[in-house]
Amino acid sequence: MGWKEFLVVPAAADRREALDLAERVRRPIGASLGKDRKVTIKTPFTELLGCRHPMQQAGMGGLASSDLAVAVARAGGLGMLSGAGGARALAAQLDTVPAGLAVGVNFLVPFLDRPAVEDAAARSPYVEFFWGSPDAGLVASVHEGGALAGWQVGSTEEAAAAADAGCDLIVAQGIEAGGHVRGTVGLMALVEEVRESVELPLVAAGGIGSGRAMAAALVAGADAVRIGTRFIAATECGAHHDYVDALIRSGADDTVLTTAFGLGWPDAPHRVLKSAVAAGQARGEAQSWSPDWPSTDTVGPIEAKALYAGQSVGSVRSRQAAAAIVEEIVLEAEAVLSRTREWRQGRGH
Repeated sequence: MGWKEFLVVPAAADRREALDLAERVRRPIGASLGKDRKVTIKTPFTELLGCRHPMQQAGMGGLASSDLAVAVARAGGLGMLSGAGGARALAAQLDTVPAGLAVGVNFLVPFLDRPAVEDAAARSPYVEFFWGSPDAGLVASVHEGGALAGWQVGSTEEAAAAADAGCDLIVAQGIEAGGHVRGTVGLMALVEEVRESVELPLVAAGGIGSGRAMAAALVAGADAVRIGTRFIAATECGAHHDYVDALIRSGADDTVLTTAFGLGWPDAPHRVLKSAVAAGQARGEAQSWSPDWPSTDTVGPIEAKALYAGQSVGSVRSRQAAAAIVEEIVLEAEAVLSRTREWRQGRGH
């Protein structure tokens, strides 16, 4: 899909509006987008999920709380819960999600809880799977429950398999991503390859934390972006404050792809802060290499826990409400896309 197809420009859009949007991005977030604000970036993703913005929150293990998912959904994105905690924990979270909100559920295939999948399919609009070969049986069970099905993939071959399995949506994950990483190549190259081979709505994941990165992914062929690291610093997220502080201090070069935090999930590459690996190694035999996300309830040396972070971590500059994060990224993306439109028109396109 080209940019002309996904960009819906307001009637008054011109260079002055683009500059105004850019200025709003630069100053501190204040006023909300507002319920009556028109959508300016419309894609197959927004049409399929009924979202105002082509943005998905990553399903971040123990940090994907209902508070965060609901806040993202109310701000116009697709909020996500995690099914990794099992059926009972997921049911409790789903009970707190207001009806009609775009909140989906993410599942890790190696730790799949079938009753939880059935509950999610019956009570949420979207169910997504990660870290396993696309399974037509799982996809069919989601459809039987009444939900849309998606699969997060790390290669063009997996994307094709997900389409063949009957998925409604594909998430393409680049190697820049934080947390567990299925991708082995850069996001832009992967998006371009997948876009050439698969016609389903496509979400770009990995290293996206700004509106400029969002705009680049959309121009490259994605229909939405998936954001994780920025939302760890959301006030609605349950991440430990020391974890968030470490993210705020870090840049892209402070992350590393490793298998260090592999207790119970070996040989599964994940991107964390380099400092977390170093701190763990310094503890010697006292170190626990658990892959659990450090939450507000986590005890012990937080600096030596699995401090997952994508290469977009440099965009984490402070704690913000989820709605402010969504607004900042979307407004910047709109400004960039508006400038892209003018640039193309100026060249006679």
